[in-house]
Amino acid sequence: MKNTILQVERLQTEFTNDKKKVKVLHGVNFHIKKGEVLGLVGESGCGKSLTSLSIMRLFKGTTARISDGEILFQKNKEEEIDLTNIPEEEMRMLRGKQIAMIFQEPMTSLNPVMKIGEQLTEPICLHLGYGKKKARTHAINMLENVGIPRADEVINEYPHQLSGGMRQRVMIAMAMSCNPQLLIADEPTTALDVTIQAQILDLMRQLQQDQNMSMLLITHDLGVVAEMCDRVVVMYAGKVIEEASVLDLFESPKHPYTKGLIASVPKIGNLKEKLSSIKGRVPTPENMPEGCKFAPRCEEAMPICFQKEPATKAFKGNRHCSCWLYDDEMRDVSV
Repeated sequence: MKNTILQVERLQTEFTNDKKKVKVLHGVNFHIKKGEVLGLVGESGCGKSLTSLSIMRLFKGTTARISDGEILFQKNKEEEIDLTNIPEEEMRMLRGKQIAMIFQEPMTSLNPVMKIGEQLTEPICLHLGYGKKKARTHAINMLENVGIPRADEVINEYPHQLSGGMRQRVMIAMAMSCNPQLLIADEPTTALDVTIQAQILDLMRQLQQDQNMSMLLITHDLGVVAEMCDRVVVMYAGKVIEEASVLDLFESPKHPYTKGLIASVPKIGNLKEKLSSIKGRVPTPENMPEGCKFAPRCEEAMPICFQKEPATKAFKGNRHCSCWLYDDEMRDVSV
């Protein structure tokens, strides 16, 4: 697809549990344009993080594997590659250099027994071919770029000597150090307090705009989505159920699940009003219901919702939704 950096098609990822294969991602489809910020939202357990780990192929030490689908990455102007079937050595060279990832808890992502400088310079030497001295200078510059004071001292410190916000800035500096084409940010502000969250989001947005970088922002915070994203993909039970621009999604959500998510956001000025919530919980991969996976929790469910899974339909404005409510209103498309 023209101007697309990443195209995920029919992605299925499964785990082996007690010799039984359990499918967790059920044919995930979405794309990210060059220079775009795409939000991936949904409740905990809906498959957001597993989608990012599938893109990065970070399954070491688990029984997870990609069982079907394609992840097409535009490596350069002439070459598009499928990340699901390239050799591990080639994938290792892509990680950090062309596709980077920021995890939600930096303390578990940074090595506690290695100094910040060692962890920053390792990918710089590997991917940019710098010597140790030049890599150290570049690392200090990156720490300064992400707003870390006394960067020449911090580079000699260990992760436990830094605050949560500082550690997350180090993770951003590490992810951005090789100028990746695509940045995947998995709940990058979850473990931080509100004021630090705002600083980190402002920093990420500025870096993304300065480098015209594509970003996949995974979050459950719709406020972050409204502030940061161009388009939004809504996931539920391992499947994409709605996709739209940020403006369209907030102005006229289509899927009952998306409506429920937006309705559950606290409203300023309505402090006495009871918060809305979606009844029930996300089904486990081992106990997926028949038909639409959201039907048992949906207040608009019809008999067919419990019998057959809805196809993906299209609205005007490049919107997509999987819901029986719109079966006669929309035309079938291949996503």
